[in-house]
Amino acid sequence: MTEAATDTPSVWAISDGAAGNERQVLALAQAMGLQADVRRIALHAPWRWFAPRLSARAESAFEPAVAPPWPDIAIGCGRQAALLTRMLRQWSGARTFTVQILDPRIDAGCFDAVIAPRHDAVNAPNAVQTLGALNPVDAAWLAAARVEFSTLQQLPEPRTALLVGGPRRGLGQNERWLERFVADLQNLLERHGGSLMISLSRRTPPAWRERLRGAFRSGCVHFWGGPTDGPNPYAGYLAWAERIVVTPDSVNMLSEACATGVPVLSSLPPGASGRLAVFHAILRGEERLHDLRDAAISTLPHVAPLRETAVVAAEMWRRYRDRLAAPVSSPPV
Repeated sequence: MTEAATDTPSVWAISDGAAGNERQVLALAQAMGLQADVRRIALHAPWRWFAPRLSARAESAFEPAVAPPWPDIAIGCGRQAALLTRMLRQWSGARTFTVQILDPRIDAGCFDAVIAPRHDAVNAPNAVQTLGALNPVDAAWLAAARVEFSTLQQLPEPRTALLVGGPRRGLGQNERWLERFVADLQNLLERHGGSLMISLSRRTPPAWRERLRGAFRSGCVHFWGGPTDGPNPYAGYLAWAERIVVTPDSVNMLSEACATGVPVLSSLPPGASGRLAVFHAILRGEERLHDLRDAAISTLPHVAPLRETAVVAAEMWRRYRDRLAAPVSSPPV
């Protein structure tokens, strides 16, 4: 490793700028107690089309350009980031400890460690499998959010948080599904009362925004659809919710909801398949996720919060220190 590695290691947090990818990278760096240098990159063609499989002359692939000094640790998330994480291992002569989050779709041996959820099915000696996505949600994070957004406690109980993503290809979240989702949520509110806190994401399409903003006028609703609605209360919603409803399309939001320890509900479209459907099935099998249509809120079991980031961070520290003590070998290209 570099000389800096004998003290506090330098860290690059690499992503394509997508909120879900960057959030996982920063969550891991923070759990390791490290201050990361955030690197948001975009790839020039043709590397953008094939990343991370094509590495020839990759020095010219990145915007903004990257140059030494190389970091002691590089943490990447997402397909574009995986090319840079992979190349840093090569450019540094294997002195940079490289961690890739999510399935890189290439040989995991191109990195020092790959962290991926079970439904990605990455089976390699250097892989660390998680149930969900890495995130910052723990007891301290929730306590801080309760202080920052303390006014939310004035909303009528029970408080329901609604976390909204957007359509995913192949998931079947069409207009019919959305109308059924809204009706099921309205039924839940009518049965159990309380208030609704709605948080939209950057992926939420305009039609969904318009539909959801006016969908629940008969109840007490706290709505956030973007900066024009004020500071983002997402953390406060998680901290003050007594139950959380999540659209089925986001592994990140489902993971963060399950990290709170309150009941989590969703509504997977009929016939949904693929990795997201597998993820839902795993969560349901562990009684961490319940169907919005069928769940009886008062009888849902209490399970331990899903908090994996600290465990993964400790494992990355162990591997990093083992690497410091081991001879440096040439990485695969």
